[in-house]
Amino acid sequence: MFIFSRVLLVGGIIVPQSTSLTVCHISAFHYLTSPRRNNPYSAVDRERYTSLVKSVMSFKVSYQTPETLQAEDDQVYGPVVKAPMPSRAARTPKIIHPFLNSERSPETEEDSESGLPVRIALNRGGSFAPSVTRILQQTLSPEQIFYLERWKRRMIAEHGEEGFKEYSQTIFRQGNLFHSALEKILENRSLSETPDSAPEVQGYLRSISHILEDVRAVRAIESTVQHATLNYLGIVDCVARYRGVLCVIDWKTSEKPKPFLSNTYDNPVQVAAYAGALNNDGNYNYQVENGLIVVAYKDGTPAHAHRINSDMMSEYWKAWLLRFEDYNEQRSSSSEKR
Repeated sequence: MFIFSRVLLVGGIIVPQSTSLTVCHISAFHYLTSPRRNNPYSAVDRERYTSLVKSVMSFKVSYQTPETLQAEDDQVYGPVVKAPMPSRAARTPKIIHPFLNSERSPETEEDSESGLPVRIALNRGGSFAPSVTRILQQTLSPEQIFYLERWKRRMIAEHGEEGFKEYSQTIFRQGNLFHSALEKILENRSLSETPDSAPEVQGYLRSISHILEDVRAVRAIESTVQHATLNYLGIVDCVARYRGVLCVIDWKTSEKPKPFLSNTYDNPVQVAAYAGALNNDGNYNYQVENGLIVVAYKDGTPAHAHRINSDMMSEYWKAWLLRFEDYNEQRSSSSEKR
């Protein structure tokens, strides 16, 4: 409580007077007598935003369309200036090496039923021929390298350097065990029976069990193929008929679902490279026009089978030729710098 004294002039007589004010009265008095602050919204062009405010406040449900919203955005923020997309000319290989071998005739189902699966061991001899895996690793795009490095950094941040190293070794070991168990199944031609195998791969084998039911006439298992002209090599997982169609089959393991062919990254290019090498390798008297990528899952979830028909294989073969050219150019540049 504060006491203020003041005087009044009444008919020429000065009359003293006291007034009691509380704090709230003082605050109200100060507010009424203090100069007003500038309103930060006073400079807003109200007419410009009137229609927008009314449209928002007047309706509980918006009846606006994308066109009317675009018109309002243009009024408030101005028209959108779109940057032109950079033009990319489609690359084509400098030399189109044929995917198929014109000297070989197509194989019939009767031909493929005869004989045991071929297994040609890797024998480099005195000449050096780069592997398909090496060429693909050396010619990754900047975008692929970025995402690969980001994944690696995230894994190291979660598990540490040693944890990531152990994780990589575990994945590699499980992959080898899975392929070894699968080889036994394919060699015994008892595709419905699962042999005794390590517990850590039983889930993978359950995952591909429905795929194996459609695999017949196995022609090659873990067999080396080498292109006679381009001089690169690789080891195919399997060559067999899947639902009656002769395919180069690539078995993959994954911890994440890969329901689409695009989820397999460079694997289709890899399969096309293997098939092209087989078609131009004197150790084989047949040729393959189709491919199959099977992605198996550790928890036993049914595997995804991605078929690559002859038209798709032709396109992936061109993509492989481009990667092969890039690899050779890298080698030439490295040799010149030495």
